[in-house]
Amino acid sequence: MTETPEPTDSENAAAAPVGHAVIYGYLKTLDASPGVYRMLDRESRVLYVGKARNLRARVSNYSRPSPQHSGRIARMISMTASMMFLTTRTETEALLLEQNLIKQLKPKFNVLLRDDKSFPNILVTHDHAFAQIKKHRGAKKEKGAYYGPFASAGAVNRTLNQLQRVFLLRNCTDSMFSSRTRPCLQYQIKRCSGPCVGLISETDYAQTVHDAERFLTGRSTEIQARLATDMQAASEAMEFERAAALRDRIRAMTQVQSAQGINPHNVDDADIVALHLEQGQACVQVFFIRAGQNWGNRDFYPRVGADVDAAEVLEAFLGQFYDTKDPPRQLILSNEIENADLMAEALSGKLGRKVELLVPQRGEKAELVDGALRNARESLARKMAESATQTKLLKGLEEAFDLPAPPQRIEVYDNSHIQGTNAVGGMIVAGPDGFMKNSYRKFNIKGEDLVPGDDFGMMKEVLHRRFKRLQTEDPDRSKGMWPDLLLIDGGAGQVSAVEQIMAEHGVQDIPMVGVAKGVDRDAGKEEFHRTGKRPFALRHNDPVLYFVQRMRDEAHRFAIGTHRAKRAKSNMKNPLDDIAGVGAARKRALLAHFGSAKAVGRANLADLKAVDGVSEGLAQKVYDFFHEK
Repeated sequence: MTETPEPTDSENAAAAPVGHAVIYGYLKTLDASPGVYRMLDRESRVLYVGKARNLRARVSNYSRPSPQHSGRIARMISMTASMMFLTTRTETEALLLEQNLIKQLKPKFNVLLRDDKSFPNILVTHDHAFAQIKKHRGAKKEKGAYYGPFASAGAVNRTLNQLQRVFLLRNCTDSMFSSRTRPCLQYQIKRCSGPCVGLISETDYAQTVHDAERFLTGRSTEIQARLATDMQAASEAMEFERAAALRDRIRAMTQVQSAQGINPHNVDDADIVALHLEQGQACVQVFFIRAGQNWGNRDFYPRVGADVDAAEVLEAFLGQFYDTKDPPRQLILSNEIENADLMAEALSGKLGRKVELLVPQRGEKAELVDGALRNARESLARKMAESATQTKLLKGLEEAFDLPAPPQRIEVYDNSHIQGTNAVGGMIVAGPDGFMKNSYRKFNIKGEDLVPGDDFGMMKEVLHRRFKRLQTEDPDRSKGMWPDLLLIDGGAGQVSAVEQIMAEHGVQDIPMVGVAKGVDRDAGKEEFHRTGKRPFALRHNDPVLYFVQRMRDEAHRFAIGTHRAKRAKSNMKNPLDDIAGVGAARKRALLAHFGSAKAVGRANLADLKAVDGVSEGLAQKVYDFFHEK
């Protein structure tokens, strides 16, 4: 009798039904409630997340073939093996939940905003008699007034520099402020009024803070008029030095306004959001208008399909973009979206006041949208040109290194250390969109048994940690986290060593190439080493060679930068932090008494006991710590 083997999980998954029939089977369990649905493939990977005012009606649309389904939707239905549902009380809740799930799950068939970093603000602190003005990014936990968002750190820095010229506010930390005995360089170059050493009264400084905040809320005309009146009065009183200082402040304020480019007259608090679609790619340009001033613009490139329409892309962008950001009072859009009233309700609920969505047809707002559209169109054209070049380079790598296909994810590793100290490993990633900086990783070398300067040992530790994590987080290689090509800085010996490391993890199907400099160690004379093949070189002016050099140099730059940051942090570390029992208060007492950690280390036991708050036992600990070492 022949025994029939049980089917494996993968065979069961491959045999599971998919498509319209599967979706139709869910209809009898659904009602007309609003909610969110997820469509999953045979391996339970999320294909699509959608919202519905009526779940039964929406799923019914997917349960039978229709000529109205686009190619993308038809493919999605054909891959659907199961569905999941979450009902909500309102359609607005469904919209918010949908966008949260899209950002978390990154489904294959959804429009996805890939670059969603936080934006910087200007913070005027309110917890000090002499307020500090500075750049702030992240959660708004400090006491003070926040102004923004600004499109980039550069936009914030330019505005801060001009504001310091106009209002002479300090940007130093509170600890630096309290320790000053004479004015710093900022005072000398007329960027600060010197409050740290009493060169301006608290009342006068508070007035300049008030002026700066009024300027940031759009009341610059009033401030300029008052400054002009004060300048005239100072001139008539023959206080020419004060009059000249006021004149310089008025000029600096004018420069701030003229440098902003777009200065709308009838738009006070709005984001201009313009979308350009072309050849299955999209660019969304966002201009930030606050207090009637242009605070910069950013372009975004959401992941879209070839057959999505502008309304779907723009609605998905708005939902995901404002998921973690406060929207302004107005969103001025280039295109209508399908659920404008729903989106406005959701954003209004988030902000706590009315948010209006507009698609202007004429007037100043339409002109602002036209300008943003032009920027979006030009930005997408540049990106598409760069992508075409990158595609050619990846194809060139495939041919040069005899790869099965153009690599979509290239990982390059490098180490940095000084005689083995503060050793770090760096990994950079490149792909169809160029350098993928969000995927860069740094590795603090932890191996205690490594010989200082053992590059092989460091590389082994880095690769061991990298691939161990990959096998945990993406065991079936379905999330795009695994590399298609490894570039190793070194020759045949390094490639052989890396091959052994990979074999220990059971990974033997990822191509690796060693990049070794030629006999003269000159750039342009690199030799390439592969397992079981003779080394070879590319011609001196080959674009693929330049591309490899750029990747290797980027890995080197990243590793060195990480090493320098670690070394600087190590150098700044206070040895008192390593003594058990010395907390923040006792550390301050010791430093205040002796002046520095080095002086604490030189002190005798009697002097340590004389410090307020330091017991006899702790004094002995501190003394032993420095003298036993």
